Parts: sequence; structure tokens; C-alpha cells
Amino acid sequence: MTIPGSGFLMEDEGSCLPYTPEEEKQIIKDLTKIAESNLKEGNIYYILCNKWFLEWKKYIGEGIGNVPIDDDSTDFQHSDKVKLMKAPRPGLIDNSHLIVNGSEGEGHDLELIPTLMEEYDYVLAPQEVWKKLHYWYKGGPALPRRMIQQSSQIRSFSVEVYPLRLQLTDARDNKQFVIHISKKASVSELYHKICEMLQLEEEKVQIWDYFNKIKGAMLTVSSQSLVEVNLSTDQDILLELQVDDGYWSRLDSTGNELALVPIEPSRSSLTIAGGPTLSNSDTTGYVYNFYDGNNSGSPVKTAEHGFDYLSTKAKDDVGGLAGLQNLGNTCFMNSAIQCLVHTPPLVEYFLQDYSDEINKQNPLGMHGELAIAFGDLLRKLWSSGRVSIAPRVFKGKLARFAPQFSGYNQHDSQELLAFLLDGLHEDLNRVKLKPYIELKDANGRSGEEFANECWENHKARNDSVIVDVCQGQYKSTLICPDCSKVSVTFDPFMYLSLPLPSTVTREITVTVFYGDGTALPMPFTVTVLKDGSCKDLLEVLSAECCLRSDETLLLAEVHAHSIYRYLENPSEELFKIKNADYLVAYRLSKNHEVSTKLEIVHHSKDKFASEIFGSYSKENAGTPLVTYLKDGPLTRADVQNAVQMMLTPLLKLKPDHPLKQVLSSKDNGPASRVNIDPLIGDCDTQSVDEMELDEMSNEDMSFQLFFTDGRGLVFNSIENDTIIRPGKSLKVLLDWSDREHDLYDLIYLKDLPVVHKSGFPIKKIRQEAISLFSCLEAFLKEEPLGPDDMWYCPNCKEHRQAMKKLDLWRLPEILVVHLKRFSYSRYMKNKLDTFVNFPISNLDLSKYVTSNAGAAESHVYKLYAISNHYGGLGGGHYSAYAKLLEGNRWYDFDDSFVTPVSEDDIQTSQAYVLFYRRSQIEQDEAVDEPSQIPSASTSW
Repeated sequence: MTIPGSGFLMEDEGSCLPYTPEEEKQIIKDLTKIAESNLKEGNIYYILCNKWFLEWKKYIGEGIGNVPIDDDSTDFQHSDKVKLMKAPRPGLIDNSHLIVNGSEGEGHDLELIPTLMEEYDYVLAPQEVWKKLHYWYKGGPALPRRMIQQSSQIRSFSVEVYPLRLQLTDARDNKQFVIHISKKASVSELYHKICEMLQLEEEKVQIWDYFNKIKGAMLTVSSQSLVEVNLSTDQDILLELQVDDGYWSRLDSTGNELALVPIEPSRSSLTIAGGPTLSNSDTTGYVYNFYDGNNSGSPVKTAEHGFDYLSTKAKDDVGGLAGLQNLGNTCFMNSAIQCLVHTPPLVEYFLQDYSDEINKQNPLGMHGELAIAFGDLLRKLWSSGRVSIAPRVFKGKLARFAPQFSGYNQHDSQELLAFLLDGLHEDLNRVKLKPYIELKDANGRSGEEFANECWENHKARNDSVIVDVCQGQYKSTLICPDCSKVSVTFDPFMYLSLPLPSTVTREITVTVFYGDGTALPMPFTVTVLKDGSCKDLLEVLSAECCLRSDETLLLAEVHAHSIYRYLENPSEELFKIKNADYLVAYRLSKNHEVSTKLEIVHHSKDKFASEIFGSYSKENAGTPLVTYLKDGPLTRADVQNAVQMMLTPLLKLKPDHPLKQVLSSKDNGPASRVNIDPLIGDCDTQSVDEMELDEMSNEDMSFQLFFTDGRGLVFNSIENDTIIRPGKSLKVLLDWSDREHDLYDLIYLKDLPVVHKSGFPIKKIRQEAISLFSCLEAFLKEEPLGPDDMWYCPNCKEHRQAMKKLDLWRLPEILVVHLKRFSYSRYMKNKLDTFVNFPISNLDLSKYVTSNAGAAESHVYKLYAISNHYGGLGGGHYSAYAKLLEGNRWYDFDDSFVTPVSEDDIQTSQAYVLFYRRSQIEQDEAVDEPSQIPSASTSW
């Protein structure tokens, strides 16, 4: 959200500015720290073009490389002054391409392009930072935005980059205006802004909710925020002006002509049981504006939606076929809601009077408001015939209690489902005062007894319709890898999040170096799963290079002849490694962790530069070598011997030596393996002839070695009497002179093969389908906990990376299955479009349930709803398939559009969340065969 302050310094070369780049960097860093220490609602931040900001970062010395130099601490003396190329000073600040063409006004009124992304298109600068940058560089335009508090319950702030954009229609002449105002502004502020803009008296003005050009509730002057009264971006509002006592200028039903009509007060509200009431008593907080027709028997109509809310359905009208209007990137919400409102037990529950079960005192709930809003929306969807509904009131309540879903950005339908199920449970929890229950161990009791006790303890604190129909129980087993302590717990679950075992593979080439200098480096190309981890790569690579039991591999990524990073986290995803990267692996002894790591970087003459400029210049060359030194204090001789050992395979041979031809061969690439006998297997190696090594080792093998820093920019020579303290890592630079070039062949360290070299394009093969059962087995298989999720072993009294095994113990009536198609990390987002073959009418989970307690219950399920996701992460779309038991037909719910769909067409690679209901044999046999489904062109 703020401007970063990390990086390293660059030298200033004759700048004519009042401040040097280093001074500018420090000033902005200090101002940013002050702003971050004083976060509060109302603070001003400015939108700044990210392209310009990156140019400025380069100018001050940031953005060059990934490892900053710590100016305050270094282990080396600067023997040579290293000068870096200085980036030019950026020009004027240019924010013009962030603004919609033709946008008028200034500051808050300038309209931003709606698809901008933070840290890609723009960054946010605190007010004082903007003032300083604008003073130095000028330009603009200025784009101020206010900081708002996301929730009153938690101290969470964000900058309101996109304020509300309201479309105001003036009922006097039907003119339209655009209003930009903060979503946290009050209704009073909206009245004041409009009256000031149009020069009107507030006492004679009324503003109405005019969503979809349908007149809804009047916005009463109050301190309520615009979000609380359910106003959304690009929404229409209507201005009416009092022109005579008791009369207001209003648009007629066509919205075109001026009419004068008297005021009619709202006379009706809605009870939770669904019946009309004409009392003026307080309601549940969801008050709608109704008015009665001329006849007392007329149905009650809502001005917001324009449909008969309480009218009796026609005999041939099937309920549950209403669509949900898209309010702006709310397809994720519509998809989740349609699946829930077509869940039979929930439909039955919310169509009845559930007011007695609303828990307004639960501190973990939403005071019953979420349950009331959801129940009201469900009733509308089941009683409106086939008229689409605008779920604006529900979204307003959702944003109030879940700020992460506020605004109109795209979100994950499964995350919304998880929040809704949990929120509905807490709002409908029958337990008003949760008892304290001390957790106990099994203490030798049987699994059945202990599981039942855990379930009863859970039900003592959590008892609702959601628990009744949606919650199951699984068994979790943890085993300590050191003392073999076994811990068993029984935990409830609301849904199953199943991984998708990938069937897509990729080839990765890794060059393996020997950490003891016994053989030449050699590249290996292995096949791994595309969404696998470094652990998978190491397992395959270890087998391919015949790694011994006392050896291990250290993976590293090489960039610009230096080690860019070590891949030491086994759970790191392989998709972060690109085809154009360079990967190496060092074969090391397993006990190397207690020793000092020695990294050898090569510095060689640039012959190309010498031919042009007539003098030699030095540059990094080749691939770094890694080995480990002995324990205890080290000397120059120890480092010298380690370097000589690592370079032994690179010794040049005499012209008539039998290995000369083998080592000189380039058929297998520059990093070919030494192997005399063609009959020797792949796992046998032969190093350079021992006799020749003995002869060459007698020569003076003194190298020019220097200590160097993490970036190889600073180096000090290592003297003979230097005593080196042991540490975790030591980096030296080997300066290759003419003598070293004569003795060793550097070609084996050059020209590493890339991870994958693309050849001729081949026809894309369709991914192999995977079954839902294979996803479930991947979820239930035994696996170690991650390094960040260690288990505290009560025996060892230490955190251990235990083995974890899950088993299904108790299944719910409604089984929600989430297919984990999305993966998120710091570096990348990814979606799997793998087709999952899931059963529709016979999902039998009997063999996966380890308990005998529920043997009387069926473990066979039938599918009744699917939440689908189309497209990628950048711009996807959600829809839903749902089955109406009445008629036994499937329908496609795509926002406002509802169309019939064949059961044969609902199994797609877009299926994201699956909804199953336990099969009841008696009911299943009584269900008639589906009648012929209407064509997709049928108008609804």
C-alpha cells in the first residue's frame, strides 16, 4: 500500500539537484515511516504512476538486483571502489494514462480507469511523500484518495482508490449528473454535496434509491453511511424537489414526463414468517417500502423489485427459477447463493418461521441479521416466479459483516460459501450460552467412544440447522517422527477441500556438481509434475544421478554467473522456475549442515573486451562451486585446498592421454561426464587419472583468492596468515589468471543448459481426466506437515514435522466438495483446468469412512448443485447448475438468466464446488423419470 524503502545505494555523479539521490531516498523513507506509524481514517494518499515510480527507484539506487547492501555492517574492507551505472533522473510525474479519457474536474472528481491494479499500474504515496516528490519533479495530475476503516470491529484500513460513482437523475428535467463520493460518507453528506452542486435548499430536496431505474426507498437524511443504505457503484439515484406545499416533482412511470403527486407514507413491512403486517412497530431492520392498491385484496408489491412478493403462485409455475442480477462483479456471490437456496433442507427451513432460533446475543454471530437477510432473499427467489432479483440488501449486509467482500471486485465463491455457512450457523445457533468444555485425550478408550464424546462436546456448543445438515467429522492422526508418539483427534468439518492431482508434467534439466571434486559436472533431464514441489524434483533427480544414502543434493538457481538463490524449502512450487532459468544441484555429504559452506565464484578475463579496447577487463564467469569445509578455525590453506579439490576434474590432460578425447567431446554438452568404458553403467564415474593428478599436485597450486560480499562487488585478498572464523557461509572469488587458464579447462563451468529448451511446437494434447475419488485419496493420504505448520509433541517437548493422516469418520446429510483449482503464492497465481470426473447419482464413499457408528446411514450421495468458474484468474466468471427436485430437471443459473440444461452437459472442467445430498432409498425409488427438457432457446 505504501512506497517501499528497501534497496541499496548508488553513487551520485554530479547531480545538479538540491538533493542527491541518496538524500531523496532517505527523505522519502523517513516520511513513509511517519505516515505508516500514524494510520487513521481520513488520511490522504495520492495515486502515483508505477512506471514513473520504478524509474525513480532506479534513480535512487533501488530495483537493481534482489539483495540489498547493508551499508552499516560488512565483513570486508573496500579495497577497490566499485562504481555502478547510474540511472537517469526521471522526468515529470505523469498520471494522465491512469484517468478515463474525457474525465473532467480535479482531485477526487477525476475518474480512474476501472481496471487498474496496485503495484502494477500505480502505487499509493502518503500525502507528505507526494508533496515532496511533486515539489522535486512537478507534473501530475494530483489524484488524492482518502483512507477508510474497513470494519468497526477490527482496526483495518485501506485507501479508497475507487469511491462511489453515483448516477443522479433530476426529476425536474430528467438531466443526469455523475457524483463521486466516499462509500463511508453519510447520507447527510450526500444531500449536502448534491444541494451545493445544484444550488438547492436541503429542506426542499428528496433523494431516492433509483436502482435499475426503479424507484425504491427514500434516503432519509441521517448519519448512516452510503454503504449501510446499500448504495453501490454506478447506481442510479433520483432527485425530487418540492415545488409546492405537499407536492414534489416526480417522473411518471415512463420516466420521461414531469408530474406532481402527493406524498404517500409507507404502510407495510414484512415479518420473518413471510406474512404482511400493517403495524408501525419496529421491524427486524430490513424494512421495505410497500403500498396497497385500491382493493384490499391486491397483492403487496415492492417498489424495489417490482414483482408480486406474496402473490400465490400459479399452478403451473415452479418456484426456484428466479435469477440474481449482477450488481457488478457479483457473479461469485450469485453462484454461491443459488447453490445454497437450492439445498432442500435449507429451503424447507427458511420457508418456515425460524424467528425463534435467531441468536442475537452470540458474539461470534452477526446479531441474526445475516440469517434474516439470507432467509428473506431465499423467500424472494422461491416466490417471485421467474423474475430476476437484485440482491442489493443482502450484499449490503454481507459487506457490513465481512469487509473483504465489500466493493465490487471479483472474489472466490468458495470463500464466500465458507463465510456464509459459518455466519448462518452462528446466527442460528440454538446454544445461547456456550458451556466451557475441557479437551481430553482418548486415554485408552476406543475410537468410537472418543469420537462420540468429541461430537457431543461440539454439539453442546454448536447446535443449528447448519450443523444438523452440513457438518461431518473426520479423524486426524499425528505421528511424531522422533519418538513415534501418536495423537488422535476428532474434528468437525463443513466442507471438503480436495487437491487436484496433476496429470501435466514438464521436463526440467539440472546440472549436478560434485561437492568433493571427484567428477565433472553433468546435466540430467528429469520429468516431474508441473505443479509439483522441489521435494518431487529432488526425489526424481536423486534416483537419476544414483545418489548414495550418505549424500544429499543442494538445489540452487544460477543467474549472471552467481547463485541467485538456494532452493532449500522442499515445499516450494516448481511453477516458480521458468524454462529460461539455470538450475544446478551440488552433491554433498549429509552431515554438511554442521560445517561451513564455501561458495567459489569465478572471475576471468573478458577476451572480447580486450580485443576491442586493447586491455584486459575482469568479469564473472562460469558456474559457482559449492563445498563444505572442516569444523573449527580455518586458514588460507584450508580454503586453498578446498578450491584445488573442486577444480581437480577440470585439469587439462596431455594431448596423448586416453581421456583427452572423452573430455573434449561436446556431444553431450559442455558438462559431460568422465567415463572411459562404454560398458560401465550410468551410475559409475571415473575421475581424472590418479597418477597424473599426483604429478600436477606437486606443482605450486597457489590461487588468487579474495573474500567477497553477497553481490561479488567488494573483495579483499586472503593472506597466508589469515585466520577465518567458522560460520554458516563463506564466499570467495577465484581470479583466473593466464596460469589457471593453462592448467584448467573452464569450459565445463560455462554454458549451463537451461531448465527447458523449447523445440519445435507440438500439438497440444488434451489433459487426462482425473476422478473425484483420486482427489479424495490425495486429500486423505499420509503426508508430513509443512515447515510452517509444525506440531508440538508432548513427549519430546519440541515442535516436530509430524506425519498427518486424515480419515472420514461421520458424513453429513449435505456434503460440500471444494475442488482446489486455484493456487496462490507470493510470486504467482495459477488455475488448474483439469477435468474432474465426478459422479452425479452414485457417489459411494463407504470405503473411505472408517467408523462403524453410522453404518445405518447411507454413504451414497446424489449431486444437486455445482458452482462453476470459467476463465482464468485475471477475468473469470461464475455460474451455477442446480437441480429442482420438482420435475427432476437441471437448470443453468447465470446471473439473471435461467435456462434448462441437460444432465449430460453439467460435467465440465469448470466445476469448482460440488453439492451432494445423502441418498434416501425410499425417496430415490419414488422419483419419476425426468420429462423432456425444453430447448435452450425457451424464453423465461
